[in-house]
Amino acid sequence: MGILYDDVVLLNHSEREGEPSVITVNCPDKTGLGSDLCRIILFFGLTVVRVDVSTDGIWCYIVFWVVGRPDTRWNLLKKRLMGACPSCSSASGISYYRAELSPRPPEVFLLTFCCNDRRGLLHDVTAVLSELELTIKKVKVSTTPDGKVMDLFFITDTRELLHTKKRQEDTHYQLKSVLGDAMISCDIEMVGSEITECSQGPSFLPQEIVEDMFSFEILHEQLSTSLACNKAIITVDNLMSPGHTLIKIACQDHKGLLYDIMRTLKDYNIQISYGRFAAKTKTECELDLFIMQADGKKIVDHSKLNGLCSRLQMELCRPLRVSLMNRGPDAELLVANPVELSGKGRPIVFYDITLALKMLNIGIFSAEVGRYQIGDREWEIYRVLLDEGNGSGPSRNKIVEAVWNMLMGWE
Repeated sequence: MGILYDDVVLLNHSEREGEPSVITVNCPDKTGLGSDLCRIILFFGLTVVRVDVSTDGIWCYIVFWVVGRPDTRWNLLKKRLMGACPSCSSASGISYYRAELSPRPPEVFLLTFCCNDRRGLLHDVTAVLSELELTIKKVKVSTTPDGKVMDLFFITDTRELLHTKKRQEDTHYQLKSVLGDAMISCDIEMVGSEITECSQGPSFLPQEIVEDMFSFEILHEQLSTSLACNKAIITVDNLMSPGHTLIKIACQDHKGLLYDIMRTLKDYNIQISYGRFAAKTKTECELDLFIMQADGKKIVDHSKLNGLCSRLQMELCRPLRVSLMNRGPDAELLVANPVELSGKGRPIVFYDITLALKMLNIGIFSAEVGRYQIGDREWEIYRVLLDEGNGSGPSRNKIVEAVWNMLMGWE
């Protein structure tokens, strides 16, 4: 026997606006389930105010208290959360750390469109793609001297329907409804993996970019600036539980906080047996996590504990990198986020970047995104060449601050 499929994810909506709704997930456990669920919640723009997690390594029970938005698509959210959960029939005799089946890679499509340029254009297009659940894998945007924009988006379809004529027509219609007469042409075609690999550009970044964004000394200095959250306080207790290591975290809240913690533990192959998250104030939060290793034992190796705590410290304070560099007479905005070992990148980053620039009334001359191996990690890096006009707009420090605040949910 098992629970009904529709009961794997339950949604109890709040009766009053602004009060949290409750999402209950009750399903077999799997490696990185918490990370996958938090990633979906981040994609839908929900604010998490409390979480309770409990698992015995075979079955998992998670309760999220979340505050939605007026445009939250709750039914679709439930469908996506259910899709991330293993089937109930898989629970029997399977432990948390079973080998995961390699999923079939999603089909990649090239969306090419040409239109007349205007302020906020790229964000409006990105918003349409997000609404349609089309995930941007790579992008190449360029502006011609005569004021036209040629955009190349390499995208995948969460609904796996973009190969159909109807889905392509719906995408064309949604873009046309937003762009209007400014849109000149729009085409969608399936492409092979070799084309998307070529679209990444060189597999290296100029050394000055690497030093500016990833140098430990520079990052240490940034942690004490206004662009960084307060230093997370992480304490470890190996005495409270005979079978688990207790990690206690007190830090400033930010958008995607739980996802940043869960993806870090997932990459370290750490299981959360019990966990509790609570927002103490609007900006401060606390977490208690009872964790263990893949072998089912607590972490007693001091070097492993120190390595895990150091990584959590960095991911909580600097989950992304934001920098503005000179590129000839112009300015290039760079935003980087780490890629999970599973190959997944952080959601809605490009959406937030383009929204922040639109609100600042700053044009985008060109943009591209690629993945680069820096040190022992793969990073997804967005490079946006800004059109600063006559220079009468906001200062470059203000641009960096606005983008950072948007990404962190502090706008």
